Amino acid sequence: MADGRIIKALSGFYYVQTDDGIYQCKGRGVFRKKKITPLVGDFVTFDIDDNDEGYISEIKPRTTELVRPPIANINQAIIVSSATMPDFSTTLLDRFLVLIESKGIQPIIFITKIDAIDKEGLQEIKTYKREYESIGYTVELLSTKLPTDLERIKHYFSENVSVIAGQSGVGKSSLLNTLNPQLLLKTADISKSLGRGKHTTRHVELVEVGDGLVADTPGFSALDFDEIELEDLPLCFPEMRERIDQCKFRGCMHLKEPKCAVKQAVDAGEISSYRYEHYANFVEEIQSRKPRY
Repeated sequence: MADGRIIKALSGFYYVQTDDGIYQCKGRGVFRKKKITPLVGDFVTFDIDDNDEGYISEIKPRTTELVRPPIANINQAIIVSSATMPDFSTTLLDRFLVLIESKGIQPIIFITKIDAIDKEGLQEIKTYKREYESIGYTVELLSTKLPTDLERIKHYFSENVSVIAGQSGVGKSSLLNTLNPQLLLKTADISKSLGRGKHTTRHVELVEVGDGLVADTPGFSALDFDEIELEDLPLCFPEMRERIDQCKFRGCMHLKEPKCAVKQAVDAGEISSYRYEHYANFVEEIQSRKPRY
């Protein structure tokens, strides 16, 4: 019997890292019967046969779990947005933030390619940086010459297990290649005619970056809110979460209710109008999704 962490899942095999090395394992049939799938990031117990083949016998309780990408025990998400190509979008950033917040994972925001925009565009990005920092988020601005920013961002990965999130073409693979040149991950070229990157990453794997582990995954293949209940949505916005107890009505959804502390904060300019607008749109989206049976 041995204990370790699954660092890669590929073609029905799980690669478990221990102090002694990496073992190729299969899951016991009992997991299939119970409809449990071992995930990359899982801490497991496994048996090793005479051929050094392993069979996973136990999956330890998970602290966090993502469905798309399928990964467990992540404590931090680096959300990568770009200032240009593709253009910076607060709507997309807020979608990522809500999904990360709903899983109880710490988000950090990297905005790349800031040297590829004009002075006016840079001022706009800096304004967004200040606004997101005022909510409590950490925001780093990075240039296309990533190695020059390396020392500034390396510490974020130390002793953390991180997932990198962001749409194609924002520079996720370039970022990982800069942090660990041995990875040689394929960089997704932006297809100018389509305005989106080509998918290059196929399987989920934890790779060493600095003194931490990073999930090299295809990213969030879906950005819908299927797993978020309507009443939990306000909790995914920190600036709303901290004002919930100040609303007159318990269970206030901050839309049409009177004496709502969140709406008062929006009117006073303490909560940005675009964040509130996104919240209202997300409420509508959750309300209009098809019922699950």
